[in-house]
Amino acid sequence: MLESRGFNLFMAFVCYQLLVTAYYFQFVENMDPCPLCIFQRIGVLCVGIWFLLRGIHNPRVGSGWNLGYSILGLISAILGGIVSARHLYLQNLPEGEVPACGPALDYLVDMLPISEVISTVLAGDGECAKISWEMMGISMPGWVLIFFVVIAGLMVRNIYRHLKPSKHIFS
Repeated sequence: MLESRGFNLFMAFVCYQLLVTAYYFQFVENMDPCPLCIFQRIGVLCVGIWFLLRGIHNPRVGSGWNLGYSILGLISAILGGIVSARHLYLQNLPEGEVPACGPALDYLVDMLPISEVISTVLAGDGECAKISWEMMGISMPGWVLIFFVVIAGLMVRNIYRHLKPSKHIFS
C-alpha cells in the first residue's frame, strides 16, 4: 500500500497542503516566516516532489526506482527534520541565551555564498526563537518535525522492505 500510486499522490497532496497552510499563516495571518521556517518549507517541498514523482512514475514494487525514491525522500526528511529540530532548540532556549536577530534571508542570499547562508541560517537568531502559534502545546516547527519523522519512518520501512532478502517457499 505504501508504494501505491494513490498513496504517493495523496502524500504529495499532504505536502502541498502543508505549504498552503504555511502561506496562509504568512499572507492571511501576517506571520512572517523566519529563515528556518523557509528552510523547513523547502524540506516539505522536496519530500512532496519525491512523492509526486513516485506517484506519477508508479514504478514496480521492488524495483530500483522505488529504492531510489525512498532514499531521496529519506534524505529530504532527515535534512528537514534537522532544521525543524534546530528551530525547536532555539525556541526552547532560556531568554538570555537566545541569539540576537540577524539580517533577513534575502539579504544573506544576495551578499554571501550559499554555504555561508546555510550556516548562518542554521545558527539561528532571535526571530527564530519566537513562538507565534501553537496547537496542543506544540509549535509549528514541532508539528513539522513530527511530519518529517513520520516520513523518514515510512522511507526507512520502504528501504528495509526493498533490501531484505526474500523468503522463498521452496528453499
